[in-house]
Amino acid sequence: LIFTMSLAAGTSITISSNHWIMAWAGLEINTLAIIPLISKSHHPRAIEATIKYFLTQSTASALILFSSLTNAWSTGQWDITQLNHPVSCLILTTAVAIKLGLVPFHFWFPEVLQGSPMTTALLLSTLMKLPPISLLFLTSQSLNPTLLTFLAISSALIGGWMGLNQTQTRKILAFSSISHLGWMTAVIIYNPHLTLLTYTLYVTMTTTLFLALTHTKVLKLSTMLISWTKTPMLNATMMLTLLSLAGLPPLTGFMPKWLIIQELIEQEMTPTATIISLLSLLGLFFYLRLAYHSTITLPPNSSNHMKLWRSSKTSNTPAAILSALSTFLLPMSPLITTIF
Repeated sequence: LIFTMSLAAGTSITISSNHWIMAWAGLEINTLAIIPLISKSHHPRAIEATIKYFLTQSTASALILFSSLTNAWSTGQWDITQLNHPVSCLILTTAVAIKLGLVPFHFWFPEVLQGSPMTTALLLSTLMKLPPISLLFLTSQSLNPTLLTFLAISSALIGGWMGLNQTQTRKILAFSSISHLGWMTAVIIYNPHLTLLTYTLYVTMTTTLFLALTHTKVLKLSTMLISWTKTPMLNATMMLTLLSLAGLPPLTGFMPKWLIIQELIEQEMTPTATIISLLSLLGLFFYLRLAYHSTITLPPNSSNHMKLWRSSKTSNTPAAILSALSTFLLPMSPLITTIF
């Protein structure tokens, strides 16, 4: 309870603060609150993930502090929105990229997710991304567009490419997260509200997927092949959520990609829009692979796994609501874009 409340408090402090020191303090509270949740199982892999997470996050926090100090030294103010020093902008972008796990600072993220329990992995993929994205949102007018475009294209490329040959579901979802963050980074300078919309829909779809995987206790693809006997309906909705994450119409996930491509073309960034659209095909491949594994019965070759018994009929209301939101929101896109 204490760690969960600290996570909520740290996130709230960072996203509502106007002063660099307050934002930094919120990020530190977040880091210190999530560390015991990662290492809770006391497994050597969990301890390794905790140490990796602590080292990367502390480095990023130090860089954020250094960036704000440099800016305050040259401009005489600590306001987050007044980041005018060019060197401070570069250092801050690097620090936020480390915190988010953007390429080329992505190596820690799949390893940490793989070593964490499913619930903690969900928090790392969703809630823990909000404070760094809010910092990018507040400083978006001062950031370097060339650097952000490079980070976005690299993340979309590596996120799709490295997810192709993974067999562990948490690592696949980690590379999926990196790829989606690339899309958010591409458009944050031109339309920050669109980044928030993309983040909200990404959180909805990822939470649905994590809840389904937690319920069926699927940690790797070979287990997913036989999980259909346990909860057939949940697996069917999981397939739709995966296709939505891939960005296929007429599902919810198509909306942010469509709007981002439209925004980039309006900003005369057609080459970037073309490249990032083509790179999303890499992600589509491993989402289709996951969707195939979640709904196929047993593969044609002999399997060493025994079929699972169907679980008792327990209602999973959050997963049901989130599944509906993850698949059927596209017709409401005019209303959603008006709100955002």
